[in-house]
Amino acid sequence: CLYLLLDGATGIPKALMEGKTLTVRRTAAASALAATFCARKDSALHLMVGAGALSVPLIQAPRAAHPTIAKTLLWARDPKKAEAKIAECRRAGVAVDLARDLEAEARRADIISCATLSSEPLVRGAWLKPGAHLDLVGAYLPTLRESDDEAVKRATLFCDTRAGALKEGGDLLQPLKAGIIRESDVVADLADLCKGRHPGRKSAAEITLFKSVGTAVEDLAAAKLMLERL
Repeated sequence: CLYLLLDGATGIPKALMEGKTLTVRRTAAASALAATFCARKDSALHLMVGAGALSVPLIQAPRAAHPTIAKTLLWARDPKKAEAKIAECRRAGVAVDLARDLEAEARRADIISCATLSSEPLVRGAWLKPGAHLDLVGAYLPTLRESDDEAVKRATLFCDTRAGALKEGGDLLQPLKAGIIRESDVVADLADLCKGRHPGRKSAAEITLFKSVGTAVEDLAAAKLMLERL
């Protein structure tokens, strides 16, 4: 797919960009931005769940936001796909190791990023240690889900946009419909965080959860930034 950037005043085309690369990079950047507010400043262990197109950017971006990350692990249902992504990361200069036991590594992780098309929860709330940050990027349809009810109940909830996350992402929409959470339990979106309307994480032991489904504003911001840097 292609992304066409137009001049807002004249409508004249300014740039034509490869859409898939733009989307995966801006998605990872949004997660990294959220993590600057929601994850602990001393986060050292990052666990990536999933070996799709988003996995490498979601490994690179948190490291840019959190230089304290000393180790990254990657888990996927298919070990061969996981190994392929690990090799890709290493070629890009990022050391990543294979996570063989999802539960064991999730219990240790400071930041957990998920980018899958799972219809059943992969990360359980009971596994999350005090201070953990859960970054949910996949499961962008109401029928999909990467976390269970316990994770949603234990965590302070954040999202990229309420309009999208509360209507499209199964991780929030399913517990919302079941009465497990209310819309007001999502305490802030990215705009609230960036404008200082909410501080993000309030304590070292707090568990935080960020749900992303994507928004066109992120594409526009990324496209403008790319054009400025050319």
